[in-house]
Amino acid sequence: MRWLLYVLTFLTVIAAAFWAYHENYKTQAALGEAQSVRSDIADARARLAVLRAEWAYLNRPDRLRDLAEVNFERLGLMPLEPDQFGRVDQIAYPQPPELPITDPVEISSAGAQEQEP
Repeated sequence: MRWLLYVLTFLTVIAAAFWAYHENYKTQAALGEAQSVRSDIADARARLAVLRAEWAYLNRPDRLRDLAEVNFERLGLMPLEPDQFGRVDQIAYPQPPELPITDPVEISSAGAQEQEP
């Protein structure tokens, strides 16, 4: 009977060791994948920062003004003037639509009326 307990304990220890070994490798793989994703995100952020800098560089007002002047004949562009821009208070925003009441609720006014003596 004692040898059966020893064998079961030995098999349990072997199974637990195999499970721990397997979980360790799965954890290491997950950590490696997470690090890879973090690296991809950092690379994407760096590319985005470069693209934003290029966009800001290409959209400089003096550069756009020069391009408009150079390509005036070909594109029919006009140079930018300050009076071509409007003010925010000149924008006509649409009114929000009125929502229909589909399930009206009746309110009892019995408690709100004064009772006559």
